[in-house]
Amino acid sequence: MTPVKRALDLTIAILLLAVLWPVIVIFVFLLWSVEGRPVFYVSERMRTPDRAFGLVKFRTMRPRADADGGVTGGNKAAMMSRWHRIMRRTRADELPQLWNVLKGDISLVGPRPPLRRYVSAFPALYAQVLRNRPGMTGLATLRFHRHEEWILAACQTPEQTEAAYRRRCIPRKARLDLIYQRNRSLWLDLRLIGETAGAPFGLRRRSGRRNKDQAAKPGETGGNQPKV
Repeated sequence: MTPVKRALDLTIAILLLAVLWPVIVIFVFLLWSVEGRPVFYVSERMRTPDRAFGLVKFRTMRPRADADGGVTGGNKAAMMSRWHRIMRRTRADELPQLWNVLKGDISLVGPRPPLRRYVSAFPALYAQVLRNRPGMTGLATLRFHRHEEWILAACQTPEQTEAAYRRRCIPRKARLDLIYQRNRSLWLDLRLIGETAGAPFGLRRRSGRRNKDQAAKPGETGGNQPKV
């Protein structure tokens, strides 16, 4: 995190909050009135391989005592309302993370902050990825996010979801994160921020063609360390 990158984060985050605070208030009211409390969801994520923080999001899943703490797959579809899905599709649920940017927990651009369980499972990989401050958006988010959702939507049990995420998603996202790491610059950050702003309006650049063999398969295991 260079001083210039930190200054860019603070400037854009403050401007976005100044412009978007009425939208955020409307979301708070709608979620509270339609879905009930709690409105916000705080998830433990890793800023570095050994330093955690609380990532703030709008809640986009109905509370359930037996909910698995991992990534979201098709097995959790019943826990999401239509409103939840819209917020996830447009990434409006991530607007509260501007608070994390102001605090310095994350940057605007960088690898998405992982859960502790995945950092513990793949320490060598995340030791490389988390050399960069995690971000709200990034190269992996823009190029792989929709494809990841497609892979995980085919999973109907927590075990399938976990196996597909570890085996099919983590290595691919890590490769993209390390490409960003090797090429990071102020101009690349501005370009990725611009792509993110256009994504809800269908302006995001399309990623590569989907491969049929990337569909999640029951019974996969994530036992091997993914390599970049």
